[in-house]
Amino acid sequence: MTPPARYTARPAAAGVHALGEGPVWDPARERLLWVDIVAHAVHEGRLDTATGAIARTATTTFDTTVGAVAVAAGGDLLVAERQTLTRVGTGGERTPVARVLPESRASRLNDGAVDPAGRFLVGSLAQDRRRGGEILARLDAGGVTVLDRDLDLSNGLAWSPAGDLMYSVDTIPGLVRVRDYDPDTGAVGERRDWLEIGDGHPDGMCADAEGNLWIAVWGGSRVECRGPDGELLAVVDVDAPHTSSVAFAGPDLDVLVITTATRDLSPADLARHPDSGRLFTARVGVAGLPVAYWDPACAPSS
Repeated sequence: MTPPARYTARPAAAGVHALGEGPVWDPARERLLWVDIVAHAVHEGRLDTATGAIARTATTTFDTTVGAVAVAAGGDLLVAERQTLTRVGTGGERTPVARVLPESRASRLNDGAVDPAGRFLVGSLAQDRRRGGEILARLDAGGVTVLDRDLDLSNGLAWSPAGDLMYSVDTIPGLVRVRDYDPDTGAVGERRDWLEIGDGHPDGMCADAEGNLWIAVWGGSRVECRGPDGELLAVVDVDAPHTSSVAFAGPDLDVLVITTATRDLSPADLARHPDSGRLFTARVGVAGLPVAYWDPACAPSS
């Protein structure tokens, strides 16, 4: 068996994030978006494709946690706040879109992504010691459709190049699952376990143009590339224990952007890994799968 390819990610930006997450590339405006969940912030930056450096250019803050961000073709943002979704216009105006979680529930929205047809999906995690009962939901024109109700910690999402398979992460049990998916109708097939990650927990992920998954491993200081059959094809070493999410960025989608976190690290951990919480980048010899823009038509009309 051929050993997996090995790459090393390098720090790409000066800013340090308590819980950096959810990088998204906006090709029309050549900007990178990402969030710091516990800082209640959506950040925007410019990627220097020659060096891999990222310069933060803007920050938008909110009153609650921010689990994920998506972008529409016109530049508007869809932001997953603690329990609700908010649209942020290019002029900064904010419009409530939908409530996903009941106000009484001790849960918050976490990672989210746009499906090939422009629908936004987002999951939840408990903010207490509960296990199970967390959801994965999809925003549709008719409202919020719940796909899963039995998760421990809903996390990364990705689709196959044809859009006919959807992969989803449940972090606490360490599972990546897969199901058939019809982007045209939104119909989903039966969910099945696809991969179990050891030595750390699967977190955010993305797909490349060849249909491989790139999975950030929280607590594992790495990103794993897995083929459609689950084979380990490559490992990207990251000098930050809490590697949280990944996305391909740049005009050619050939720069892998990796978010990391300082949350839950001890002073000794931070001394050993002083770049924790920063953005990292790596070139891994493949191009990413383009991600659809969020379609505001795939949301309830106001």
